[in-house]
Amino acid sequence: MKKREDIRNIAIIAHVDHGKTTLVDHMLRQTGTFRENQEVVKRVMDSNELEREKGITILAKNTAVFYKHVAVNNEQRVTKINIVDTPGHSDFAGEVERTLKMVEGVLLLVDASEGPLPGTKFVLKKSLDLHLQPIVVINKIDRKDARAHEVLDEVFELFLSLGATNQQLDFPVIYCIAKQGLAKNELDEDGTNLKPLFEAIVNKIPPPPGDTETPFQMLVTTIDYNDYLGRLGIGRIERGIIKLGSPMKIIRRDRLIEDARVTKIYTFSGLKRIEVEEARAGDIIAIAGMEDVDIGETIADAADPTPLSFVTIEEPTLSMNFVVNNSPLAGQEGKYVTTRNLGERLASELRSNVSLRVELTDNPDTFKVSGRGELHLAILIETMRREGFEFQVSAPEVIYKRIADVLSEPMEHVIIDVPDEFVGTVIENIGSRKGIMKNMLQVQGNTRIEFIVPARGLLGFRSEFMTETKGTGILHHNFHGYEPYKGELSTRHKGAIVQLEDGNATAYSMWKLQERITFFIEPGIRVYKGMIIGENTREEDVIVNVCKTKQLTNMRASGADEAIRLEPPHIHTLEQAIEWISNDEYIEVTPKSLRLRKKYLDHNERLRMSKKKAIAIEVE
Repeated sequence: MKKREDIRNIAIIAHVDHGKTTLVDHMLRQTGTFRENQEVVKRVMDSNELEREKGITILAKNTAVFYKHVAVNNEQRVTKINIVDTPGHSDFAGEVERTLKMVEGVLLLVDASEGPLPGTKFVLKKSLDLHLQPIVVINKIDRKDARAHEVLDEVFELFLSLGATNQQLDFPVIYCIAKQGLAKNELDEDGTNLKPLFEAIVNKIPPPPGDTETPFQMLVTTIDYNDYLGRLGIGRIERGIIKLGSPMKIIRRDRLIEDARVTKIYTFSGLKRIEVEEARAGDIIAIAGMEDVDIGETIADAADPTPLSFVTIEEPTLSMNFVVNNSPLAGQEGKYVTTRNLGERLASELRSNVSLRVELTDNPDTFKVSGRGELHLAILIETMRREGFEFQVSAPEVIYKRIADVLSEPMEHVIIDVPDEFVGTVIENIGSRKGIMKNMLQVQGNTRIEFIVPARGLLGFRSEFMTETKGTGILHHNFHGYEPYKGELSTRHKGAIVQLEDGNATAYSMWKLQERITFFIEPGIRVYKGMIIGENTREEDVIVNVCKTKQLTNMRASGADEAIRLEPPHIHTLEQAIEWISNDEYIEVTPKSLRLRKKYLDHNERLRMSKKKAIAIEVE
């Protein structure tokens, strides 16, 4: 079979924050992608605004470098290396699963101190199942707590446990400091650049198939959008040649076949797209002209419209209801507020977000949205609010399944690193959430504990965990599988402080209440009946009125009492709000505000709908 010896297609896979995007930065720099005097931001591949803010990769992206090297016969050769930078967080696993279809090999980055984590296991398993050739890169070998040889042994054991073939087990190892742009074949070597890494890619990753004699065929694995060109389908050409203006067929996932025509063809070079007249087997390209092309569909020659198989995307494990905003402050801050706006936006998201599911409910104003985890759904919510959408979301709920007629729930593999002094507290908390400890290991004053925990047991856990460990703990988790239902459990042990009436919060009322309440609001903001304005120290919900003002008389002047001093409020981020709310509550999401509220604003209606009773506190 013909091969494209001038091309290598690789994906960079790793757990979150193990250095993928930083390594790609230096690969681009050292192959002359940027001019010498060109200013380039760090983590240049993370172009999405949310990616830069959160410091994680959310969307898989394509780039390419050209590496000049000496071939076996002493011939000077230039090899094009197409690189796919993938997310490391398991919530964005759909991005990883489909983009691996474009490559023949992977660079598996592993932190020289942390070793293989849940995300490492997940992405590696996907690549091994697709029979991709790995190169193991032990990164951050300059860390004081680096243990490169031990980590390499752990990686090898992970390969064995995942059923790697003998060929995959014979992986080359590169030791790397990505932030300095250097790599070496042995730990005790002197490294100055990434040449050992580039040589390993060229010599160990197999070239893509290059059959140009058979009709054209390409699987669309990524979608992009351009204001001038519209929708772009991105993928690797499996076979044949594509030329501008060629008549094509789109084979849908349901096997329907439609006519299409190519208006633009682009290949990748650095961070740019290069327009070309034609491309052939082995190239990773972007095609314009097919406005409704979708992920998982095949573009093929009109003379032979044969579909390619698409990777199976794992099912969602968590769902939330997206509801049209009906609060007293609805429609005041958002641009898109109607049921039609919300439905159309969610429908458009389905076209590129393959791990997402959207279902209609009995209520026309409510959409059930299912994803791979809290972060997966939180990123969608944050993206929509920045686009001008206003809506409400419910508390996340896990998705149960019946397996062999047994009710089963999703479980998470959790790895926690904490200082030794907090081990007992963490084990007790996880135990109350039906978690089972699988392993415990002490390393240099820290303890690493592994658990299998119901996914619903982790809802609201992160904020408690950070408080219990005084911000020193590190938490990683990944989907483990489905197991029989573990029984009832309670994840929130503190009640809500609910506002009694509409109005503006006053400092006087808040000052009177603050001994018993952690407030979520600042004085002066508008509040409404049923809005959650704080947290109780106990489990009961409490109804208060923060709109009351001091009654002034000729015996009681406004400045006569001591100065009012309020504790700083706890203002939730979106992720914290999602973790905090219960099943009878909503988050009101607008471009400017996040408000927590009860589903039923009227107290009497809440009593009818719930067995949970609330008490009222009066402010004198």
